[in-house]
Amino acid sequence: MPAIATTVSTTVLKSVPLFASVPDEQLRTLVSVVTRRSAPRASVIMAAGDQIDCLYIVISGRLKVMMGDADGKEVILSLIGPGEFFGEMGLIDDSPRSASVVTIEPCELLSITKRDFRKCLAENVEMSMAVMRGLVRRLREADRKIGSLALLDVYGRVARLLLDMAEDVNGQKVVTKRLPKQDIAKMIGASREMVSRVMKDLQLGGYIETRGSTIVLHDTILLRD
Repeated sequence: MPAIATTVSTTVLKSVPLFASVPDEQLRTLVSVVTRRSAPRASVIMAAGDQIDCLYIVISGRLKVMMGDADGKEVILSLIGPGEFFGEMGLIDDSPRSASVVTIEPCELLSITKRDFRKCLAENVEMSMAVMRGLVRRLREADRKIGSLALLDVYGRVARLLLDMAEDVNGQKVVTKRLPKQDIAKMIGASREMVSRVMKDLQLGGYIETRGSTIVLHDTILLRD
C-alpha cells in the first residue's frame, strides 16, 4: 500500500465507532500499535488472494470492494466510507482475501496488525460485538443484493441501489456522493448502456432529479421499487 505512516492520537481513535466503547486506558495502549496512513486515488489496499495481516479503518475518503476476472470484467460488491472497517474476516479465519479493495478517492486509513487486533477483541467485549455487528450487516446486505439480482429487473435494481445510497438532506433522500453510471452497472450486474437508459427513464418519469453530481430521489421511486 503506497503510504507514509504517521502516529495516531487518542482523539482520533475516539472518533472511530469501532473504538467508541474502548476504555481510555486501553485507547492509550492502542495509540502505540495503530498506524495512520494516506493513500491516493486508485490505490490497491488489498488484492484478492492476499493473506490478510491488518485490519483497516476508514477515517476519510471512499473505497470499493471489487472482484474481477482474467478478461478485465469487474463487479463492485460494496462501497466503504468513513467510520467503516475492512479486512477483519481474514484476521478471524486466516483465509486469503476474497476480493480487492481499491480507493475511489484519496483516503486516510488506520491500520492495526492481526496480533494487536486479536488482543483487542480478547480484552474488550464491546469491540468484539461491534465487529460481529459489522459482519452481520454485511451478510444482510449480501442477502439483499442476491435477492435483488434474482427478483428485480434492472429498473428495480437501480432504484434499490439509489435508495440504499441516499442520505436524508432537509427532508429529501439525496445521493450526495458521486456515483458514475459505470460503477452502478458494476454494482447491479448490468451494462453501462442499460444503466444510462434506466437513469434517463427514471428522470423523465419524475422518479429522480439530477443536480450536478447529486441525485435527488422523489417519493414516487418507492412505488417504482
